[in-house]
Formats: sequence, C-alpha cells, structure tokens
Amino acid sequence: MKLGEKYLITTDSWFITPSGESFLSVFGTVHGVVDSTEVLGIRTNAKSTNWYVVIGDLIVAGCQIHYAVRCESFDTKPHQYDLEHDGQLKPVTASFSRIYDADASGLSALSLTP
Repeated sequence: MKLGEKYLITTDSWFITPSGESFLSVFGTVHGVVDSTEVLGIRTNAKSTNWYVVIGDLIVAGCQIHYAVRCESFDTKPHQYDLEHDGQLKPVTASFSRIYDADASGLSALSLTP
C-alpha cells in the first residue's frame, strides 16, 4: 500500500461505525501501516495482530483485511444486469453496497493514535 493513495478494503467481519451502521468494506486515503504500539500503545503478543492500516478516520487490524484494491472512488448505486429466466431476459438489481467512506468526516485516524 502506498501512503496518501485511496483504497477499498474488504474486511473479514462486519464493523460498526459511531452512527450504528454495519459495514464490510471501507474506502479512504491510507495514512499509515503501523504496528500495535503506535495504535494501542502496547506491544501485542504472537496471538494478536501486530499491524494495522490507518485509512481515513478508521483503523483496520491487519488480520481483518481480506482484499485491498487501489481506486480513486467508489459507487454506492446498485449494479443492474439482465438475467435469463425461461428464455427471457429479466432486469435484476443487485443489493446495495455496504462501503464505509472513511474520508467523509475529514478526520484522520492517524491523529487519534497514541
């Protein structure tokens, strides 16, 4: 990952934002890839993750990252496509995306680290 560039990161588990919404992905500017002492103020043992990605106003544990894609933006509109059923094409709309925009608040989680 390159610092200062935007990424879309998919996590292994749902995370909850202060608004109470649940997400599986986060989009934002990567401000750092840091170790546990920079994020938690303590050094973790071998049974815990020891690196984190600071993306926008969120900190993601390295063990939770499933995919990371370099991109400049994301689209929250549902994808539409045609599906063949009984010899006819039927329009289908995919479910909405659950991507948290970590840049929207204007904060950087890097300033939140100890």
